[in-house]
Amino acid sequence: MGRRVEGVGAAPTSPSDGARPGAEDKEPPVKYMLIIYGNDEMWTRLQGEMDFEEVIRATDAHNAELVASGEMVGAYGVADQVQAKKVRVADGVPAVTDGPYIEAKEYIGSFTIVDVDSEERALEIASQNPVAGLVDIEVRPILHEAPTEL
Repeated sequence: MGRRVEGVGAAPTSPSDGARPGAEDKEPPVKYMLIIYGNDEMWTRLQGEMDFEEVIRATDAHNAELVASGEMVGAYGVADQVQAKKVRVADGVPAVTDGPYIEAKEYIGSFTIVDVDSEERALEIASQNPVAGLVDIEVRPILHEAPTEL
């Protein structure tokens, strides 16, 4: 059973000088990964049932709102699993194989990283995604990240 998200549909806040309003009263922002899974059968069925170009336009508009609010870190569609590779190092020698060939029917189709003030906001953003009525969107906190500058 899904968890109800209060305030769904509320407009995102706008940052001023990079800080979100009320941020001084809250925990520091947390990054969340919003993951959309799918499979070939599902995507083929959905493309036959809906205007896929409209979904793309709606997704682009949703992403633009997140950029404007300062909450978007990035949104990425990934290649089909037949284009994936796996790397494993054994005895210091890297072995590259086709993959992922995991025991799962679904695979990652896309993911979005958001930097928000609360889990509730991450869930709200996921619920506003144009495909949220068609597929589940997994929401995971990002626990740490590597520094990007030396």
